[in-house]
Amino acid sequence: MRYAQGGGLTDERRSLREELRMEAAERFRHGDENTVIAHDLRVSVRSVQRWRKAWSQGGPRALASKGPASLPLLNDELFAVLERELLKVGPVAHGWPDQTWTLFRIKTLIGRRFHKSYTVQGVAALLKRHGWSCQVPARRAIERDEAAVAGWVKGTWPSVEGPWRRSTPGSSSKTKPASR
Repeated sequence: MRYAQGGGLTDERRSLREELRMEAAERFRHGDENTVIAHDLRVSVRSVQRWRKAWSQGGPRALASKGPASLPLLNDELFAVLERELLKVGPVAHGWPDQTWTLFRIKTLIGRRFHKSYTVQGVAALLKRHGWSCQVPARRAIERDEAAVAGWVKGTWPSVEGPWRRSTPGSSSKTKPASR
């Protein structure tokens, strides 16, 4: 994502940027140079050039904020429906062979349920933005015998692992017999 807010400026940042553009418009009216305006407002000269062009074609109204660049595909109400669907019904009920929700499966569910198209990365960002996290289940066999595993680790594993490093320093030289 380009911005930390999840894809765009917040309302506060958008109004701050609009105030900068309006201040620049006032400076355009007074005939100030682009470089001076950019330095004083702490923005790039290219931004001031774009603002001046828009201002000359449409006046100060052309510099007014037009709102967010895009609205999210799933608003909060639709995301609440998706969340209930994910919590209430498992993936098996939607036709998948196991009970693991993946990003691809959630993407497919969004497409089927809401007729909206997301990318896998977009689904990850959507879930993260709403407080969901990636969780990997601990895979343990039901028949696992902890005592047998502990016995194998202490008894069998040391013989499989091989000898430890020698206690005396070796040599990295290929010509010395100690390094072979």
